[in-house]
Amino acid sequence: MAFISINPATGQTLASYEEASATAVAEIIANAHETWREWRHRDFDERARLMRAAAGLLRDRAHDYARLMAQEMGKPISQGMAETQKCATACDYFAENSATFLAAETVQAGPPKRMVVFQPLGVILAVMPWNFPFWQVFRFVAPALMAGNAAILKHSSNVPGCALAIEELLGEAGFPEHLFRTLMVGSGAVDGIIEDSRIRAVTLTGSGPAGRAVARKAGEMLKKTVLELGGSDAYLVLDDADVAFAAKTSAEGRLVNSGQSCIAAKRFIVLDSVRSRFEEAFVEAMRAAKVGNPMLEETEVGPLAREDLRDALHSQVEGSLAKGARCLLGGKVPQGPGAFYPPTVVTDVAPGMPAYEEEMFGPVAAVIPVPDEESAIKVANDSVFGLGGGIFTRNLEHGEHLAVEEIEAGSVFVNATVQSDPKLPFGGIKESGFGRELSHYGIKEFVNIKAVTVSAISRSAAQGVSSSSARSE
Repeated sequence: MAFISINPATGQTLASYEEASATAVAEIIANAHETWREWRHRDFDERARLMRAAAGLLRDRAHDYARLMAQEMGKPISQGMAETQKCATACDYFAENSATFLAAETVQAGPPKRMVVFQPLGVILAVMPWNFPFWQVFRFVAPALMAGNAAILKHSSNVPGCALAIEELLGEAGFPEHLFRTLMVGSGAVDGIIEDSRIRAVTLTGSGPAGRAVARKAGEMLKKTVLELGGSDAYLVLDDADVAFAAKTSAEGRLVNSGQSCIAAKRFIVLDSVRSRFEEAFVEAMRAAKVGNPMLEETEVGPLAREDLRDALHSQVEGSLAKGARCLLGGKVPQGPGAFYPPTVVTDVAPGMPAYEEEMFGPVAAVIPVPDEESAIKVANDSVFGLGGGIFTRNLEHGEHLAVEEIEAGSVFVNATVQSDPKLPFGGIKESGFGRELSHYGIKEFVNIKAVTVSAISRSAAQGVSSSSARSE
């Protein structure tokens, strides 16, 4: 089997890569495990020096990596530049803070002395998606390597060039040769990799079915998992919202990465009192987005990553319209080459429609009108997903209350779109997965949290042991 990299903007083949054999995979895992046995004893200063070197290479090569992302999965090049810079920021953040995050905690000074220590688990398998081909990897690998682990990457089959570029970058930064490796294997090989006793844990970012499959096998093998799965983030537009600001911000949130983001704004739950004004402003903001060649700096929306993904998205739109939704913008597959889909707004979305029930992975926004705030909260939580969400309101105290107490999600932003940040934990609830990445919470997902008690032997106890030993002789 070969992995073929195809430019989704043109349909042209970029490169072909051969799949690794089972023997090669086993050798890579064995080498990673042996490398980890030494790496785990390197001090934080040494790990941090190499991680900062990786950050420097990311910044130096930001344009090259952005170009690679644009070619392999269609990301607008300006967004690829931002993604690469964000990876560098994460590397610097964990280089600076990991020693503090994983410092031993003294519970009792003694006697006896009681403490908690954090030690690396070993080789971690990362199964990663194509939509943020650098960021998804670095938000895992920066804390994992700083914690003293080794990592094996099974990247999405349509971004093999990105996967190999990350391996090369970490090698050039000075990390040991086998500490981080990319495996050119398909999804069918994942179960066998998880079964290997040298793989100690698994992290996956991807679809619900992929998450269930990995969780099932990891559970069978009694291995820790962190799963970041799909999302259908709800944004509430309340009656006191700044409608123009809400519409502009919502459009930006819906179109990030051409709409192909788990935490992109997807469902817009709008109170009837502001609905007409929001829809008008929202449609205009979506219409104004520049669609086109992802290699151009001015492009805001590129193609979807593959034509089959574009076709599946269009099917969801048509299915929603057939059940009573109305299309305010877009909704038509354009003529010509490439997996392009126009910014699209559908309204009157209701339960039972794909736009209400399913994740829409592309530049399609679902407007769900509601009569009041209580209904808005109910609709927001009426989803199998729970990754992120947002609230637009001028009453910041009330917005904070709703974010804290009412919205069921791993992240909720008031008057802003949801974004991941190295300083904040990232992950979801319900069918959006479990576990956390980033921050001090994320780095502790793949360590052994070990309790240690040190007790001195009292003189009387020692004498008693000596006497007992003498009698036994």
